[in-house]
Amino acid sequence: MERRFKVYVYEEGDPPIVHDGPCKDIYTTEGRFIHEMEYGKSGFRTWDPHRAHVYFMPFSVTWMVKYLYKPLSYDLGPLRDFVSDYVKVISTKHPFWNRTHGADHFMLSCHDWGPHASQGNSILYNTSIRVLCNANSSEGFNPQKDVTLPEIHLYSGNIPPKLLSTSPPSPSPRPHLAFFSGGLHGPIRPTLLHYWKNRDPNLLVYEYLPNNLDYYTLMLQSKYCLCPSGYEVASPRIVEAIYAECVPVILSDHYVLPFSDVLRWEAFSLQVGVLEIPRLKEVLMAVPEEKYVRLTEGLRGVRRHFVFHQPAKRFDVFHMILHSVWLRRINSRL
Repeated sequence: MERRFKVYVYEEGDPPIVHDGPCKDIYTTEGRFIHEMEYGKSGFRTWDPHRAHVYFMPFSVTWMVKYLYKPLSYDLGPLRDFVSDYVKVISTKHPFWNRTHGADHFMLSCHDWGPHASQGNSILYNTSIRVLCNANSSEGFNPQKDVTLPEIHLYSGNIPPKLLSTSPPSPSPRPHLAFFSGGLHGPIRPTLLHYWKNRDPNLLVYEYLPNNLDYYTLMLQSKYCLCPSGYEVASPRIVEAIYAECVPVILSDHYVLPFSDVLRWEAFSLQVGVLEIPRLKEVLMAVPEEKYVRLTEGLRGVRRHFVFHQPAKRFDVFHMILHSVWLRRINSRL
């Protein structure tokens, strides 16, 4: 892939909505990928569209929401209209969209409303490659053609210093069985908080973390990090847990996990059914110690695949995203 795969980036459109994106906070993945694709030196970009294997539409749904959406209106029409207009421009100016009915084109969005924005063009929604954080298979996400984008929450644009170490504490000194802290929203978290909030001193579940406690310190002190979905399926806690070598416990329905074409998630995480939440401690306590050690070893092996570098490095998250796009391209029937 590194030697052959070429991406053409459309030049139509103006910043900030096109050719730009947020590089900090919860939508980091969206802006960092666009920036690396536009200005990086990874060697994947080609300026000759006839040499390209795929065509990237570099618009930012996050910036659409910021600049086009009227707060509290719940009207997503302007987002869909922008996507519709964008596809009209590239499909009338260039021959590539119509040549394949958009099958070798891809968009990328980490905003929850990325899937809604993609509905602005039915071919984009149904045929093109959509790279989305909100990868809900019950809401139109198709893992055969779409790609799950990991949600990475970098407040400053960089990994939090406490999670920077490539050698966090070994499994044995972690005093807590499991940890979660997060707001009460979505269908799964109320159940988790109902059964476990302030119920067990070894299974730490908070709605709001007390001021005297530190979120990342508790991750580093816990064997398992609980990662329930909120209103949407993706959770930045999964990647934070990977950084902290705290085994992610994924509590979600219909979430297609990132890079699951090549990563064996069962080798470094646990998936627990929502119906099992009432007996969550029993489930975690039943994991043999030798399996837990193997899971932490698996976390050390996959950590590099969820890290952004500038410039991009082999096997990092930028390369993993493109690898997922490449797999869809070579398996597609144009």
